[in-house]
Amino acid sequence: MARNKSSEDAGLGPTGRPAVRRVPMRDFSRSLPMSLLRAREAVMRQFRPALRDHGLTEQQWRILRALASVETIEVTELAHVAFLLGPSLSRILRDLEARHLIERRAAQADLRRGVVSISAKGLKLIETVAPTSEAIYAAITRSFGARKLAELQAMLHALEGSLADMGARDGEGGDIE
Repeated sequence: MARNKSSEDAGLGPTGRPAVRRVPMRDFSRSLPMSLLRAREAVMRQFRPALRDHGLTEQQWRILRALASVETIEVTELAHVAFLLGPSLSRILRDLEARHLIERRAAQADLRRGVVSISAKGLKLIETVAPTSEAIYAAITRSFGARKLAELQAMLHALEGSLADMGARDGEGGDIE
């Protein structure tokens, strides 16, 4: 005989809401990684429409911005500064190269290593997107406050530095919260 699912079987508490599981750690919504992800998402939500209007993904924009600040950079270093994994970066670079936004060549010192630079067309795209990007930054600054934004930047920089000093147990960091 089939039995009816009770509220308990469905993971619902006596009030019909999802039951709260008690675990010996901080609340999931109060974990630092989740707080940082929510803040990042709130910020990127402001920028995505402008990037989409120019046919760019967040990752492509991140790469173009990184390349605009240097003459050339090795692909492995670009992966590091843009916080992208090698396979993802390879695909994105292939797409940007096909659009003539970047230029790739072999490093002179070691032909097995790749070097990347932004092309004139890529710089022109940066110049086109820049006013919209700066307007978004200005709106964020007005909404949040210039002093608070500067303090946040300083605190995030300090957090990054203190965690770098701590090191990671496995050398890679990880997704554990």
